[in-house]
Amino acid sequence: MFFLSDMLNKKLKMPAPAEALPGRDRPIPTASKHYVSKRPLKGPYPEGTEQAMFGLGCFWGAERLFWQTPGVWVTAVGYAGGITPNPTYQETCTGLTGHAEVVLVVFDPGEVSYGQLLKIFWEAHDPTQGMRQGNDVGTTYRSAIYTFGEAQQAEAIASRDAYQAALKSAGRDKITTEIAPAPAFYFAEEDHQQYLAKNPYGYCGLKGTGVSCAIPQQA
Repeated sequence: MFFLSDMLNKKLKMPAPAEALPGRDRPIPTASKHYVSKRPLKGPYPEGTEQAMFGLGCFWGAERLFWQTPGVWVTAVGYAGGITPNPTYQETCTGLTGHAEVVLVVFDPGEVSYGQLLKIFWEAHDPTQGMRQGNDVGTTYRSAIYTFGEAQQAEAIASRDAYQAALKSAGRDKITTEIAPAPAFYFAEEDHQQYLAKNPYGYCGLKGTGVSCAIPQQA
């Protein structure tokens, strides 16, 4: 019993650098092209596109949500926000890498705004659950927005504050979403890329709060 509780505590608490797994110098193998769109997963991305990065629990369902959004050029799943360089899926599951499961979204801002992507993010999961999403428990499933540039950072914070007000009115808890400048992104293994396109009846744990998110207008 002590062993089980000890393992659970490790998954719910970010590891200290001395506790983190060592990882590796080279990226782990992944797909070269998006399984659905056939576009290059690692680029080059078209001129004028921008990037966003979101963590909202298990990345399988989260990625499908974004690749189905008009204006999104390509998506990829991976690991970010931790310590271990070039981690594997199995390593992140131990809770000893510090990474969150995230989706990298490359989008055309002329077709879909960052604000619209934020609205999808907030409404698709429960951002009040800390180190979990539903039955998925651990630091890998935490809610996170990793931003590219000051404009995204400001917009993400403004959207969080607006959504917090809406959640409070609905009697919901405080948002625990991590908002920070984008760290290194490590592409996940090929099997995880566009997983639900390859496995249509595969697991998807996405579940929102049912509370609508009104994104503040940017000046």
